[in-house]
Amino acid sequence: MIPVNKPPIIGTELAYIKRAIKNGKLCSNSNFVKLCEEWMEKRFNCLKVQLTPSCTASLEMAAILINAKSGDEVIMPSFTFVSTSNAFVLRGTNVVFVDIRPDTMNLDETKIEAAITERTRAIIPVHYAGVACDMDAIMAIAKKHNLFVIEDAAQGVMSTYKGRALGTIGHIGCYSFHKTKNYSSGGEGGATLINDKSLIIRAEIIREKGTNRSQFLRGQVDKYTWCDIGSSYLLSDLQAAYLWAQFEHAEKINDRRLLLWQRYYDTLSPLEEEGKLILPIIVDSVQHNAHIFYIKLKNMEQGIVFNNYMKSHNILTVFHYVALHSSPAGKKFTRFHGEDHYTTRESNRLIRLPIFYNMSDEEQKTIIIRIKAFFS
Repeated sequence: MIPVNKPPIIGTELAYIKRAIKNGKLCSNSNFVKLCEEWMEKRFNCLKVQLTPSCTASLEMAAILINAKSGDEVIMPSFTFVSTSNAFVLRGTNVVFVDIRPDTMNLDETKIEAAITERTRAIIPVHYAGVACDMDAIMAIAKKHNLFVIEDAAQGVMSTYKGRALGTIGHIGCYSFHKTKNYSSGGEGGATLINDKSLIIRAEIIREKGTNRSQFLRGQVDKYTWCDIGSSYLLSDLQAAYLWAQFEHAEKINDRRLLLWQRYYDTLSPLEEEGKLILPIIVDSVQHNAHIFYIKLKNMEQGIVFNNYMKSHNILTVFHYVALHSSPAGKKFTRFHGEDHYTTRESNRLIRLPIFYNMSDEEQKTIIIRIKAFFS
């Protein structure tokens, strides 16, 4: 079976993990954690990066950092992973969904302002498939209404918007290094990007269980103590060692994925011209990272038939998110502002194709042959 994705493997991961074990410093703030954080700060021009156990943890950190509380509201798309919403529901914050754009599957920036109330605290753009939201429009709205912007850039590592790395444009950015992402820390993993200088010290405290331990480790205080609320939002050095092997070859991984993505696009374009499917749209202002390649079919029913056909030929293709506002928890904890013109319709007909760094040319050729056979 050709899977939808596989964790990227460079080949030096085990050597670095052994080095981390030999160093004997397996907790966070050790050698490989620092290497990865410093690499991201330099590569993405970010004030402060903190590795975390997951993007979920980073989103939860962000919710605490902006003091999201019961009665507050945050605006986000319903077409996203549950962690985007859950991080704020855990704080008692009301989640307000607005519709998406059918071209990028991202938050429709023209729907945001009408959803803002006196209780709105933040806007949470989600960069689906590593394709940037319209961040100029979103930041302008946030500035006008004095709101925070927290970028869910879980899928956006190495993507840019007008030359700026995703995750570095809003006040806070959140990355994922889950095994399904372009770069993995060996299973789970994430990072919090702090782009507002006033949030850096508190972010350190929240990540260290609410203590000033980071200041202690730097010799700034004689002993550390409990200062704020927080949790254990720390990534181990073993996981950072795995991630560092991939950061050393970040451009190589990115280039390979872009090649695979473009090959899909070029070879499937005739099917789009015949009206048999719809391909992804990449707007001019962004550089994507080829995190996902999807096709859109006529409806969910055709998608089910397509997925079953591909599976019968040992190729796994899948639908993606179920719109959160239609889920049991979504109906309980959230509300949808305005009309759902595109969120449900587009999510019901979007199918993800396999794409991963270690995919062979032969595997991709097999997938493309089967797709063409289905539509013939």
